[in-house]
Amino acid sequence: MKRVLTARFMHETNTFSRVPTDMAMIRRRDYHLENEIPGAFRGTRSAFGATFEAADKFGWSLVHPVSANPNPSGIVTDEAFETVTGMILDAVDMKGPIDGVLMHLHGAMVSDSHQDAEGEFLARLRRRLGPEVPVVVTLDLHANVTRRMADNASALIAYRTYPHIDQYERAWQGAELLERAMQGEIRPKTVIARRPMLYGLDHGRTQRGPMAELIARGEALEQRDEALAVSICAGFSRANIHDVGPSVTVTVDGDTGRGQAIAEEFMDHAWETRGFTTVKLLPIAEAVALARRGKPGDKPLVVADYTDNPGGGGYGDATAFLKGLIEAGVESVAFHAIYDPEAVQDGMRAGVGTKTTLPLGGKTDPMMGGGPLSLTGEVVCLTNGRFIAYGPMGGGIERDYGPSMVFRVGGIDIVVITNNGQAVDLAQFTSLGIDPTRYSTVAVKSMQHFRAAFEPIARDVVLVDTGALCSEVYTPELFTKVRRPVWPLDPIADPRAT
Repeated sequence: MKRVLTARFMHETNTFSRVPTDMAMIRRRDYHLENEIPGAFRGTRSAFGATFEAADKFGWSLVHPVSANPNPSGIVTDEAFETVTGMILDAVDMKGPIDGVLMHLHGAMVSDSHQDAEGEFLARLRRRLGPEVPVVVTLDLHANVTRRMADNASALIAYRTYPHIDQYERAWQGAELLERAMQGEIRPKTVIARRPMLYGLDHGRTQRGPMAELIARGEALEQRDEALAVSICAGFSRANIHDVGPSVTVTVDGDTGRGQAIAEEFMDHAWETRGFTTVKLLPIAEAVALARRGKPGDKPLVVADYTDNPGGGGYGDATAFLKGLIEAGVESVAFHAIYDPEAVQDGMRAGVGTKTTLPLGGKTDPMMGGGPLSLTGEVVCLTNGRFIAYGPMGGGIERDYGPSMVFRVGGIDIVVITNNGQAVDLAQFTSLGIDPTRYSTVAVKSMQHFRAAFEPIARDVVLVDTGALCSEVYTPELFTKVRRPVWPLDPIADPRAT
């Protein structure tokens, strides 16, 4: 029986956030230790769910020390990085010998001491395991992939959908590749190509455009057995680090020359299409005007606050759009969410059915999307914030947003949460007694992931720019650590030579 080490440590680090990611934050959401992991993930359409199914099929003995998936936020503290990675590395010594590794990482983690946190972790893991043990890693397609990551992993397999609804499938792909490697059928090696770009590939949107084109070409190569895995990563541009930006990795069996040629060709296409975008952001006034046009019985207009996306490290408490809706007197609005633990506690003290006045939102950084609003409203609902997700992203997994409240101000039902997070599942409303299909407008804080659950119920979807932390501002003053020259900050004569 093969002994396989598996773990999850996923964090997308927005280095511009003033909220550090410490162990308290990591423990707050989606954190499970060894014996808790099977019960949390078996039977779910998740990366871990696929891992357990693969173990059953292939007869693996799994070693699963930790699963940590904190909400995107600021730089990971050294204590948190060492604590979580230490659990995984210690398992190599305590539970070994290890025959193979199936690791679930994000690829855009930054710690106090390591700009390339995953590269540092994989290098440590490789030193513990030695050169022969196959290490397969699944990644978010917004990973800032580095050569160090590629050198220390046997295979890198990135998601191919945004919203990321294929984590289960990618984990299965990784598991099958790992089994073949442990059986000696293949000896996977991974190569990488990059270009001097802060961003590109339409920020990872997979519906059409260059990202979709390259994914389709990569899958065709896999089907023809010309590559074991081709991964296209758009990168995560809210990171002031040396190796930010898009990448292509190709995993091959044996000779890497052909794989490198594929990666370079794909990255040439990424460079040539670097300005392609499908993102259209509306100003607040225009989004509010659209919301006012809703009529009873209409399917809802879904308005997503793109720049206060908690899934990109946004603070989740920007109030500018909410203020616009209130001042315009817009009715029949379901709003998810304002991250404000203090307001939830105020609501709990007041009690359900009580009218109260409280300062709501805008407390993390009032300059990022609006400061606190003094609002008078009714506490309509209070819950512990726990529910089972049932949508395309992580269906079957328990979510925990901490004590939560619905605060009704005029015709707007505002969800207020204790644990920050973007809107990705209808249960984030329905668990609080809100049926989003019955409102004229549904407001969410998200860039893209909301679409998997909310686009099917919408009459239209628009994105709004509230001037919050995830605004797409690219200046040399912000990106002081990135390699130079880099597009769009500098002119680039020969992208392959840079």
